[in-house]
Amino acid sequence: MRENKKLKKFGSLLVASSLLAGVLAGCGNGDSSSSGGGSSSSGGGGSSDGDTIKIGANLELSGNVASYGSSIGLGAELAVKEINDNGGIDGKKIDLIKVDNKSENSEATAAALKLATQDKVVAMLAPATSGNTVATVQIANKNKIPIVTGSGTAPNITVNDNGSINEYAFRTCFIDPFQGIVAANFASNELKAKNVAIFADNASDYAKGLAKSFKETITKNGGKVVKEEAYVAKDTDFRTQLTNIKGEKPDFIFIPGYYEEVGLIVKQAREMGIDVPLMGADGWDSPTLVELAGAKALNNTYITNHYSAEDPDQKIQDFVKAFKAANNDKAPDAFNALGYDSIYYIADAIKRAGSTDGEAIKKALADTKDLSLVTGTFSVDENHNPIKTATVLEFEDGKQVFNSKVNP
Repeated sequence: MRENKKLKKFGSLLVASSLLAGVLAGCGNGDSSSSGGGSSSSGGGGSSDGDTIKIGANLELSGNVASYGSSIGLGAELAVKEINDNGGIDGKKIDLIKVDNKSENSEATAAALKLATQDKVVAMLAPATSGNTVATVQIANKNKIPIVTGSGTAPNITVNDNGSINEYAFRTCFIDPFQGIVAANFASNELKAKNVAIFADNASDYAKGLAKSFKETITKNGGKVVKEEAYVAKDTDFRTQLTNIKGEKPDFIFIPGYYEEVGLIVKQAREMGIDVPLMGADGWDSPTLVELAGAKALNNTYITNHYSAEDPDQKIQDFVKAFKAANNDKAPDAFNALGYDSIYYIADAIKRAGSTDGEAIKKALADTKDLSLVTGTFSVDENHNPIKTATVLEFEDGKQVFNSKVNP
């Protein structure tokens, strides 16, 4: 449902001291020599090592989507610092071990294997993208080490095509179908779109999932998909597909994909005289998008996302303040916030489990109820997905501005 525009500019992700007081009131504040984090048992996973608890971070720190992984890493680092400064988890400090998966599936698999078998982590912050996260799921299951992705939104991360649950896979973001549904309802109800086009990355599980749920919902709403076109990652010239789309005269175009290609698509679409509303999802959320597309070209475009740095909620503003202080006054984006929240989610589960045993942590993650984080308060459903809100943001002269908020 639509909220009052007083909430103005909504465009990043953040947390607050109230979260620190809330989640980490439960994370202990004994001294670093005290025990209580537990040790690994027959349940699998790594172990606490002396006065530390090892948590892995398998992230895209270089390559095509380095902006995402790096942002998640910065948020995670802030959360680890706050937790450690407040006594750690039952007196044990978190040791965050970061590995660069280079934005590639094979490297993500290798990184997960290293973290599991060599570094002996007790849990992992999984990759930023859906494809890279899927590449690590079987390693998590086999080694009984829980993984939590902050932004991997594909349903098959947690639930296989046959309906079985990936026991050790979790997330702090909502899933692709939800974003596609939100986008379609927004197009129908707010923009009154009737004839729409879809231009998706057909090499991406993320984009294909969004396109599928958008198409199903817009059709149910009485809309018509007049054209579907595809591209693949690393393409740079989209004029042929855009010409085909323009010829069908859509009044709205849905473009699920990542910022590197989307920035160029938006730029070329506007240059070709396509001035209808364009919309995507959280894959657009990167400062690089504005650099590639240009601020003016992004006017009349929208995205679904997880949170905004300009939300007046005190918890969020405390997070923004802390993040800026640690990052040269840079406002945190949604990936920063999701990385931050993912660490707090893992830390809260370890504390409640009273153990660093993988099976115990997995159970605690699955049993999470009403956990208050920067990107919202959530409980975990039977498919290991958080039940939380989504927001719609619009671009005005290159800035993300809050438009509306949607409950699950």
